Amino acid sequence: MRTLLVAAFCLFFSNTLQAQTELKRVYNEDIDPLEQIDLAMSTAKSEEKFVVCQVGGNWCIWCLRFADFIQNDTAISDVIDKNFVYIHVNYNPRKSSGPDMAEKTSEMLRRLGNPARFGFPVFVVLDAEGQVIHIQDSSFLEEGKGYSKEKVLRFFQNWTPEAVATKPK
Repeated sequence: MRTLLVAAFCLFFSNTLQAQTELKRVYNEDIDPLEQIDLAMSTAKSEEKFVVCQVGGNWCIWCLRFADFIQNDTAISDVIDKNFVYIHVNYNPRKSSGPDMAEKTSEMLRRLGNPARFGFPVFVVLDAEGQVIHIQDSSFLEEGKGYSKEKVLRFFQNWTPEAVATKPK
């Protein structure tokens, strides 16, 4: 019985690991997240775009699935390319990374409006001035073991600079 349990655990673990390694790792774990956001803001301002921060990490299968999903859907990637500077902001919850990184992570979360309360990935939309204008809980974009094209496209379309600037009639 014990051998059967060990074999089942090994099979589950190897399948989970394989699923994660098949997806591209998109988070730079070495970059200062605050500098990354500042650089994105500079680019967005010069291109008259907003910034979308996908906060999460390479440890998060849903984060990697979302990155793969938007990259492989032309309609979604076109909306993103035209309207946003899109960055993957690494969230490192490990205290073992040292006090400096822990402080930068805390500061990043404060700057982005404490988005970790929604789980990961979480999307933070920043306007041209770097102000948080929306935090999107990714669970509302999910469908089955992936994401809904309709919901994701609607999310991005509703937060473009043009959509935000449009006044109600």
